Amino acid sequence: MRNNDNAANRYSYIGEIYSLGEQLKKRQVLDNMPDKWKELHEQGYIHIHDLDAYGLTYNCLTFNIAEDFPYEKFGGLSDEKKVTGVFGYIINLLTDMGNEQSGGMAFANFDDELTQIFIRLDFPLNETNKKLICASLRQLILWCNDTHTRMGQTSYYVTFNIGLAGSAFARFIAYSIIDEFEKCGETVYKPNIVFKVKSGVNRFENDKNYDLFVKALHCTAKKMIPTYLLCDCSEDKDIPPEKLAVMGCRTRVADDVFAGATSVGRGNIDNISVNLPRLALETVMEKGNSEVCEKINMFTQKWDEVAVTVKDILLDRFEKVCSRNLSDFPINSRHNLWCVPFEDVRQVFKHGTLSIGFIGLSEAIEIITGKRFYLDAQACLYALGFVKHMREYCDFLRRQYNLNFSLLATSGELISGRFIEKDREDFGEICNIFNKGFYTNSFHVNVDSNLSAFKKIEIEGMFHEYCNGGSITYVELGESPISNDEGLREYIECAVKSGVHYLGFNFPKDVCSLCGATGVFDRCPVCGGSDITRIRRVSGYLEVLDGFTSGKKNEERARRAN
Repeated sequence: MRNNDNAANRYSYIGEIYSLGEQLKKRQVLDNMPDKWKELHEQGYIHIHDLDAYGLTYNCLTFNIAEDFPYEKFGGLSDEKKVTGVFGYIINLLTDMGNEQSGGMAFANFDDELTQIFIRLDFPLNETNKKLICASLRQLILWCNDTHTRMGQTSYYVTFNIGLAGSAFARFIAYSIIDEFEKCGETVYKPNIVFKVKSGVNRFENDKNYDLFVKALHCTAKKMIPTYLLCDCSEDKDIPPEKLAVMGCRTRVADDVFAGATSVGRGNIDNISVNLPRLALETVMEKGNSEVCEKINMFTQKWDEVAVTVKDILLDRFEKVCSRNLSDFPINSRHNLWCVPFEDVRQVFKHGTLSIGFIGLSEAIEIITGKRFYLDAQACLYALGFVKHMREYCDFLRRQYNLNFSLLATSGELISGRFIEKDREDFGEICNIFNKGFYTNSFHVNVDSNLSAFKKIEIEGMFHEYCNGGSITYVELGESPISNDEGLREYIECAVKSGVHYLGFNFPKDVCSLCGATGVFDRCPVCGGSDITRIRRVSGYLEVLDGFTSGKKNEERARRAN
């Protein structure tokens, strides 16, 4: 497998042709920008994500699927044809939408939404039909895992949020999704499945869906999926859990200046990430002998200057996509998957988010203070205060423009390497942060911190409340925690109490291609085979290590267990 800008890519002729056109389009977009915007991107101060989609489409969407589902097309069909028809509809929808937007697709309550569809189709949940549903769920999972036809080379970013399951039918759906995913093979690592944890629903032993929570933990211990949306955290506890959802990478869309908080039928329009270490490097070049407080102030001022331009780019992109016609979004128009009817492009997309992201907080604070923020109380206060400042600016923009600006804790699959390579080129070896070959995602502590899992959760939890555009905390385990479901549940409890919004568990997983044995090895201990598939988490989702970007390969080598 070649080095990719995206670990989900697989080579194909069509994919290569697309990539050539993609690069030309990105160049065209940059060359038509104001010089200041173009220079900030090219010089590595910012990264304008999905440049090829600039002004053409939006980023991601959580489908509002059940409301406008074509129920009339299924009248009079047999139960078997209803099942195959419903799942065929979902796969076709994902395929079509995957080529009409630039990012991920999610279902906010897949267990309840699928149940609603089947009930309205008068579909009885008997033993025969249970088998049909399980077989179809398995096929859907395998399609998400194995299909790389988006743009001729990429898998479809699909996330199923489940766990609330308000009926016996929905409980069956939720259990079966987890069960089929768990059983369908060690090299099946997609789609993203997100389990919503909520007190009174599934969090505690007396809750009606606690058994589903236990089932999810058991699967996570084997396959790193599901990940966990913690609906009782301080950020989300006042929002009805059925209105919350997350993209598998971390994107959160909830608060809306035009309506009540909900993720259903809403998405991110665009996002731009700021390279914090570069601003810190400039600061110490100019103020190297100054007091730390003075350097923090200059660092903040530099971010303010960049953020004003980022705002301008986000607004320009928003205006351009809102100037498109309904005919430019035929699948959106046909299926009405947004929270309002797709009849006026601006009136739909105004419900989306415009996100300012960031990467490398840990490195930036270390450059300025000489200390890692998670090991020094004062450095931690500087880090926390700076993230709070970024959020306050996003809130200011929200009020000023009456649009859903948000702060995103960026997942830096490409930019973790791109930014550090550019900074090394421009600044030389003025500090040792360049040696590792990557920048740390968002506000995360360094991947080689050796902190305990509980301490890592507690520290990172302080930052989640400020990142209303999305955030995640990972716990890195040394090996698969099989038979330790209770240990995972303790981490989740700690995360809820620490303010963590979204939690994932990572561990190295190697799979022998000959016999299917799993573990951590270079040569299979069972059959002696050396054809090993190495599955790792990259930026919210799982992928094969061979396809990681250079920055993420460097990060994976540096990871240490918490």
